[in-house]
Amino acid sequence: MESVVSEEWIARQSPEAQAIIRGLLDRIAKLETELEELRRQVKGKTPQNSSLPPSTQHPHARREPRKRKSKNRRGGQPGHTQHQRPLIPTEDCDEVKTLKPKECRRCLGKLSGSDPVPLRHQVWELPEIKPVVTEYQRHRLGCPWCGQTTCAALPVGVPQGQSGPRLMAFTGLLMAYYRQSKRRTAEFLSALLGQPCCPALAVKMQNQVTAALRPSYEELAAQLPTQEQLSSDETATKEHNRKAWLWTFVARSFTVFAVRATREATALAELLGETFCGIVTCDRAKMYWRVNRLQWCWAHLKRDFQALIDSGDGQAQRLGYDLRRTACKLFEHWANYRDGTITRTAFIRRMAPVRREVERLLLRGAESGNRSIVGMCRELHDHREWLWTFVRVDGIEPTNNASERALRHAVIWRKLSFGTQSAGGSRFVETMLTTIETCRQQRRNVFEFVTAAVRAHFARQSAPSLLTGV
Repeated sequence: MESVVSEEWIARQSPEAQAIIRGLLDRIAKLETELEELRRQVKGKTPQNSSLPPSTQHPHARREPRKRKSKNRRGGQPGHTQHQRPLIPTEDCDEVKTLKPKECRRCLGKLSGSDPVPLRHQVWELPEIKPVVTEYQRHRLGCPWCGQTTCAALPVGVPQGQSGPRLMAFTGLLMAYYRQSKRRTAEFLSALLGQPCCPALAVKMQNQVTAALRPSYEELAAQLPTQEQLSSDETATKEHNRKAWLWTFVARSFTVFAVRATREATALAELLGETFCGIVTCDRAKMYWRVNRLQWCWAHLKRDFQALIDSGDGQAQRLGYDLRRTACKLFEHWANYRDGTITRTAFIRRMAPVRREVERLLLRGAESGNRSIVGMCRELHDHREWLWTFVRVDGIEPTNNASERALRHAVIWRKLSFGTQSAGGSRFVETMLTTIETCRQQRRNVFEFVTAAVRAHFARQSAPSLLTGV
């Protein structure tokens, strides 16, 4: 283009055309400069030095080796402890088959007797899977006095459809816990369980499971504003081809997921209420600032410091190395306190010089005049109280790893399903994810809980509670 739009060619144009051409060339030059700056910022971004989730990195991507590769071959090493499945007692076996040789393997002579200590070999096998079908014959009888016919009603708890509570709970968990699509769920039920099913029936059972678990979900959601501490995170999803957000809040004994159309603070106000006065452990997203009592995640901050190191700017690199070194000290002291090596008093005493060093470095970056570090350092220094809440308040974690771990299953589900197709699908997702993660926290059997909830729903009884002690 430079060879075509030369100064000689521009000079031959009219004054108006020359002004337009020069303005366009200036605009193109500015856009190219901005593009190069954006390329420089994006280049080298990885989950290790940014907020990119680990799932965005290809599993076969080459990474910097952290330690020298071992020369040992894969698998168990010579001399390692052997692991074998122990044999169960003979009386616990469903069937015992006695095998005796009939003749000598050398001279072919007849053999008799029994071995007092025979070699035991056990084979585990699945039983034939066959659905249990119960038929209810509802007799319709006529009254000999008035002629009115009366039909027997179904017993309390028997569903109107052909799917029982355990089948519904199993189907719901196949779709939510084991991330199967409606079609694959129907094929699994038909092929492996002998249960006739189609995608439409899977959707019907999904809606019934949602209705059964919804009271338990709403009970947990109502408890969020009363919690003293929450770990929160969110991830993008889709609802009916429109962008939505999946929020997660992890309390000490339960977890709540919620699908909302926005990531703004209005969704946070809806979920936590206007009177929430607890502490939220989160990343530095600005919608959380309305809470006023925060603990910023140091795992995110450590990745931000690594991004300074990888930026290529000498001044930013020096600051990044210094901040990362102090962050490593912070995590070292936290690990010692968490495993009981040091007391709470010793932990607070050791954190004092770390805090002074971090705030000194942040102030140095805020006053450096370097555009690549001024903004981040000034924000962290202005809100430095949110860096040390876990030091002032016992029981607060320095990272929001709890919410990120809870969200990992949901992120994998989203990548496989591409979101939901309706508001009803979103309600199923948030309800099932809440039930699954809360049961995991409380070490409860999620299948038994969902089954109990479906049975209570059909019997028109109160749903079981996910709150501990209820």
